[in-house]
Amino acid sequence: MEPVISISGVRGIIGKSLTPEVITRFAASFGTYVKGGRVVVARDTRLSGEMVKYAVFSGLLSTGCEIIDLEITPTPTAQLLTEELKAEGGIVITASHNPSEYNGLKFISSAGTFLNSSQMRRLLNIYSQNKIKYPSFKITEIKNHHRGAITFHLKKSLSFLNPAKIAKKHFRVALDCCNGAGSVIAPLLLKRLGCRVSIINDKLNNPFPHPPEPIGENLSALCHLVRKKKADIGFALDPDADRLAIISEKGKPIGEDYTLALVTKFILSKKKGPVVTNLSTSRVMDDVTGKFNCPLFRSRVGEINVVEEMKKRKAIVGGEGNGGIIFPPLHYGRDSLIGMGLILRYLSESGKSISQLVEELPSYQMMKKKIPVPRQGTKKSISEIKKYYCREKINLLDGIRVTGEDWWIHLRPSGTEPILRLILEAKTAKRAEELHKTVFELIK
Repeated sequence: MEPVISISGVRGIIGKSLTPEVITRFAASFGTYVKGGRVVVARDTRLSGEMVKYAVFSGLLSTGCEIIDLEITPTPTAQLLTEELKAEGGIVITASHNPSEYNGLKFISSAGTFLNSSQMRRLLNIYSQNKIKYPSFKITEIKNHHRGAITFHLKKSLSFLNPAKIAKKHFRVALDCCNGAGSVIAPLLLKRLGCRVSIINDKLNNPFPHPPEPIGENLSALCHLVRKKKADIGFALDPDADRLAIISEKGKPIGEDYTLALVTKFILSKKKGPVVTNLSTSRVMDDVTGKFNCPLFRSRVGEINVVEEMKKRKAIVGGEGNGGIIFPPLHYGRDSLIGMGLILRYLSESGKSISQLVEELPSYQMMKKKIPVPRQGTKKSISEIKKYYCREKINLLDGIRVTGEDWWIHLRPSGTEPILRLILEAKTAKRAEELHKTVFELIK
């Protein structure tokens, strides 16, 4: 059983596709890739995290690397520190939204962004062809920089948020950290913004309290907490704290795509400029950018793909419809912390509730499905879709995206699981269901 390797890094089931031997070899390959330089290492709170960390340490030390250990720290914090400390790279030990039996490695470049496709190819070439270079052993250091990392991320984030103005509102905030890496920094940020915070699931050493993907069906406890505490808003983080979901003051999930749409609308109200998102993100982004006469560009799915397009287009904001906000003035990476801050700043300056802000945006019905299809069947599935929808606008940049008059579908092979991901959107639930049935029959 092999781990799943993609632009998002390496993921697998601990003890099956992701063993200590595989982990150490990937770490040693990365150590060779960065030529034995300084490497930042962080992890989320998965129960296998400590074991994986020491396997990573072994691989890095064997290739002469100096290690900066951030312990349990959010992915965006690790990205910031990699750039700030002028490290040659970084490794985050996380499987993001995957279930608890999974773990993985995300690889960070010296620029503080994930490795792009060409950089990943070079790393995988070292791994697959066993080109690891073990130098004559030398004494190398493991330095702990956990406290400094949290402090730096907080300070830099607050510089963009006008904390005094937000604090005057005394927002009541409900927070679900999923017992993840954001359990320390997220409450600190909210308290620095003068919020009255009610927290659930902030125990670093406890298992995930619910499936870790921050989607509505997994956030019933947070919805209840918002209603119980009469909170102005609820925030939910994924295990490595790079994705942000929002619960309205009515105790209802607003949908992950609206996290990015709201932040984008707020940013564009301050300053106009290009925006970038991926092909799987809601049509509401076209509406928001269109209102401000700003161009919207779409990239392949995957954070680094969005980041590279943002750099190319000089975008002022961007991200992915899974609740991933990328705010370039802070750094080029998805960051739930700056996402929370910008949403609260929007609330404080608008004087409106989160429900009112959402109601100002167009409403669409989105459907997300996982379709088990052998990898060898992917091309045929895409071919069938292309043939059937030949009169519509077709984009083959990442799988296939078909755009109709008031609907779209996106079918692509997953980078983290052996499935096809289908995301579609229409004005009505009935039309969305019709599209789903058509696509499913074509693939079947």
